[in-house]
Amino acid sequence: MSVRLPAAPAAPAAPATVASQPKKRRGRVLSVVAALAVLGGGLAVTGSLAYGAPDHAGHRDAVREGAKDLVREDGFPAALAAVQGRDGRTRDYTAGTGDLATGASVPVNGQVRAGSNTKALTAAVVLQLVGEGKVKLDEPIETYLPGLVHGEGIDGGRITVRNLLQHTSGLPDYVPTLGLDPFEVRDTYYNPRDLVDLALSQKAAFEPGAKWQYSNTNYVLAGLLVEKVTGRPFGEEITDRIIRPLGLEDTYWPGVGERGIRGAHPKGYAAASPGAPLEDITRLDPSQAWAAGQLVTTPRDLNRFFSALLGGEVLDAAELKEMKTTVPVTEGAPAPGTGYGLGLFRTPLSCGVELWGHGGSIHGYETYGGATRDGRAATVATTALSSSVAAEPADMMAAHQHVFDLVDTAVCK
Repeated sequence: MSVRLPAAPAAPAAPATVASQPKKRRGRVLSVVAALAVLGGGLAVTGSLAYGAPDHAGHRDAVREGAKDLVREDGFPAALAAVQGRDGRTRDYTAGTGDLATGASVPVNGQVRAGSNTKALTAAVVLQLVGEGKVKLDEPIETYLPGLVHGEGIDGGRITVRNLLQHTSGLPDYVPTLGLDPFEVRDTYYNPRDLVDLALSQKAAFEPGAKWQYSNTNYVLAGLLVEKVTGRPFGEEITDRIIRPLGLEDTYWPGVGERGIRGAHPKGYAAASPGAPLEDITRLDPSQAWAAGQLVTTPRDLNRFFSALLGGEVLDAAELKEMKTTVPVTEGAPAPGTGYGLGLFRTPLSCGVELWGHGGSIHGYETYGGATRDGRAATVATTALSSSVAAEPADMMAAHQHVFDLVDTAVCK
């Protein structure tokens, strides 16, 4: 049984529960929470660097101050970051409290749940199979998973592998069907086929290729594709193809039923409803994310992965070019020019460079980061979702944006 904890300092005052809120406001809250909740992907950062910026004398470390502001202003229990400069050297940052019950410090480069950052690794595995001639990007998913992808307005014969990886499939997202209270499903084990069934019980969102719309269902199917083609468990493939070759020593694929986090880590927190007290949700069955967001990693390891990816260590040139071929992100992107490739966001930063990376949200942890072509990289993680530390939709989005803004500060300053 989980223990109720007081809200983190500076968190907004708790409002009425969702159920008792006026219907119109409740709808707004639910739509924002759904957008930011489990497995949500990274969006673009804005060009504003006022958040955590140094003073006129340049005496403050902008990243350190920004991390502190995520705690004292936005109410995240903790924040941690790793920033890699052009020279390859990394600076680590922590702020807040790693355990609200004991007051323990935040471990430097602690392990966190990666959420949808996992998608970049999943896409890389699929693209390696493309390079090996075992998968074709423009082949229908029906070819590899016959009879599986069908439903109201859904035809696996018209949805390509590229559509899945680029979120242009039109497949509905299964995540909203899990509900908004994370504590109701924290110990539930989901087989990947269960997640697909939840998605396919809904009608298609749009015709394949008609638009871009983020759906975690796409990446569960990508994981099933990998298993079908290789004949091996997905976790084994992502470990043998990505994690071990790159030396990501603090990154691992949780085993079936594994609910804890193995290494040093800050505890993750969630609220049962907007404005409710934060509770420890570190212990969680991540099968609700699987190939869309199950990975455990650290800020340094995410920087290493995205840097290696851009540097040609993960994919051959042809496949990396495909991965970096983007379509416009038409929903939820506050910065113009944001694009999505195959498991990869391209985000214009305020200093004129492009950040190639992803983001991830899974109950207890929110992360965002990536790398640039000139060797810089940054990852920022918090120990709660934005929708858990704020009660009002505008405050949820502001907290979410501040995480992204700090990545911009880290890369550009």
